[in-house]
Amino acid sequence: MATDGAQVRLAVIGCGRWGPNHIRVFSEADRATVVGCADPSQTRRENVLKRFPQIRAVADYHELLADDSIDAVVIATPTNTHAQIAREALQAGKHVLAEKPICATSQEAAAVVRLADDTGLALMVGHVFLFNNGIKEMHKLVESGSLGRIHYMEANRTNLGPIRGDVNALYDLATHDISIFNYLMGCSPVEVSAVGRCISQKNIEDVCFATLKYPDGTLGHIHVSWLNPRKVRTMTVVGDKQMAYWDDIDPDNTLRLYDKGIDQEPHYDSFGEFRYLLRSGDMHVPAIRQSEPLVNQAQAFLDWVLQGKKSLSDARYGLDVVAVLEAATRSMAEGGAMCPVDAASTAALCEAA
Repeated sequence: MATDGAQVRLAVIGCGRWGPNHIRVFSEADRATVVGCADPSQTRRENVLKRFPQIRAVADYHELLADDSIDAVVIATPTNTHAQIAREALQAGKHVLAEKPICATSQEAAAVVRLADDTGLALMVGHVFLFNNGIKEMHKLVESGSLGRIHYMEANRTNLGPIRGDVNALYDLATHDISIFNYLMGCSPVEVSAVGRCISQKNIEDVCFATLKYPDGTLGHIHVSWLNPRKVRTMTVVGDKQMAYWDDIDPDNTLRLYDKGIDQEPHYDSFGEFRYLLRSGDMHVPAIRQSEPLVNQAQAFLDWVLQGKKSLSDARYGLDVVAVLEAATRSMAEGGAMCPVDAASTAALCEAA
């Protein structure tokens, strides 16, 4: 492992929406030096060099993979390119941080999982909300039992744009909420039902609704859309003791804890008695230390590369998310039917890859 003061020499592949953000956070990190970036667009390369003139910008990412002085790469390219670039980067001896989802299919993801295992290199997925302090506090509440037995979870993630042409709203946006739900529950769902509608483009759903069923019966519902007048990033977790509400847009009340629920089974003889059985107590706002999740994610990646501290958001975690996305895609094709999430098959793919 690296000693104190060690630096990770890093390059970013893809300079569209997220690539420059990765360049920024790693450039500001004490333990990293961004030495290069790659993008086939000359305009994008020129825009990066205006902000970061000290780095090398190339059109072909293979030039960066051939540079033995580069320790790690960030992949911020379209989803359908992740598998090939990750495979080539690992074969070139580079640690990899890939934007979510890790790959377009579980078969592709399983192959790079196995390659990362064989090489011993870090392969981390950018499920950035796992590094959001509000979500981490929510996880503590669930894990400690403060919320009690979880009945259901609900997530809303909408905005007017940006509209993507490579993946649908499910792959683009619901990936975040699936990763959060799995984090809170400590496992993957067993079944998924989903519906969606293609509005702005053919064969690419702009709006999707998905319902996930977890092994203990807990339900998770997700609404994602990039055709909505309001930017919304909220999640509600309902337990039998307390309820939690997370709003990523509200910096002052990011997480709210409600002492609300039903104290016993709703057997009643009158409406007045029914109201008495509903519990409506205080609302508490936990103090959440504000820090940028992308910075926290970058630090976790550097911890893995330099100190061997494997991240929660590793390649297998990313594979589990892709398996859920695939089940949801099958469900949409079947008119919203409940489709199984075949975790056993994805595990077998890793062994066979």
